[in-house]
Amino acid sequence: MKRLLILLTALVLGGCAQPGKSYYVLTSGGPVPTGGGTGIGVGPVSLAEYLDRPNLVTQETANQLGVAEDHRWAGDLTENITRVTAADLGRLLNTGNVRSYPWQKDSEIRYQVTLDVRQLHSGADGYAVCEIGWRAYSLPERTLKASKTFSDREALESDGYDASVAAQSRLLQRLSESIAASLR
Repeated sequence: MKRLLILLTALVLGGCAQPGKSYYVLTSGGPVPTGGGTGIGVGPVSLAEYLDRPNLVTQETANQLGVAEDHRWAGDLTENITRVTAADLGRLLNTGNVRSYPWQKDSEIRYQVTLDVRQLHSGADGYAVCEIGWRAYSLPERTLKASKTFSDREALESDGYDASVAAQSRLLQRLSESIAASLR
């Protein structure tokens, strides 16, 4: 009887076990050049509250969002966006002197780029969407060089969360292209 109870307990607990979680990162469009160059600082980055969580978010209908319990960001999404944007700007502006907020000295930075991420998710319609307000400042004077809103969408190449994150990465690359064009 004791063995039967242990076996039943093991089966029940095994049936309640959660499937493995999947973790995702945004990726840049290529490597950052090595060496010096114009100092670019990215940050701070602010996220819309619905995105500020470890789980990936999808838009189910026009007014409904879904939170993927088993599909999560590998680390902090704010830091991931900062890192990817800094890498993309470094590549596009041909500088290895890119920093993520906070950095040690403003004197080492020529331009600071701040981001306000209002939307960054995929939807049931097969597209990833992005709306990010950004500002670029000349340092050390802290004068505003540009202030714009980037809004775009990108078709998912297939179904699934991996395709969603890849499309979001491509949107961030296009955001960086827009920022780089304003800094040139």
